[in-house]
Amino acid sequence: MPNILVIHGPNLNMLGKRNQNFYGSRSLEDINNIIERKANEIDFNVDIYQFSSEGDIITKLNEAFNEYDGVIINAGAYTHYSIAIRDAIEILKIPVIEVHLSNIYNRDEFRKKSVISPVCKGQISGFGYVSYLLALEAIKYLLQED
Repeated sequence: MPNILVIHGPNLNMLGKRNQNFYGSRSLEDINNIIERKANEIDFNVDIYQFSSEGDIITKLNEAFNEYDGVIINAGAYTHYSIAIRDAIEILKIPVIEVHLSNIYNRDEFRKKSVISPVCKGQISGFGYVSYLLALEAIKYLLQED
């Protein structure tokens, strides 16, 4: 069974309390439960983490090198400026899918730029929690191609 790492970045622990127009009404725990159900359905093992610290995200990405078959990352605000997270993703030789709950391209100007996208296999944004489920399906497809 493929092992998939899911990383939620800063402030995603506040889902359900944040602007629901952008982030929906589900809590992070709700979303994690949905991710786990989908992973089980498609025969994936999934480990899910939420970090507010950039360093913790980088450490977990570094650990992913030999432990995981794919990564789904919602780097939150770090998406727009963390070259360190970008570099940690670039090292990986496995599919990495960038995910966002909201459509970052119809929001504030500063949110339209992702420094991690160029080193990810793809990006899924704007579908709320379903973005994570689509990312799981994408990784399933990519792993079947190899």
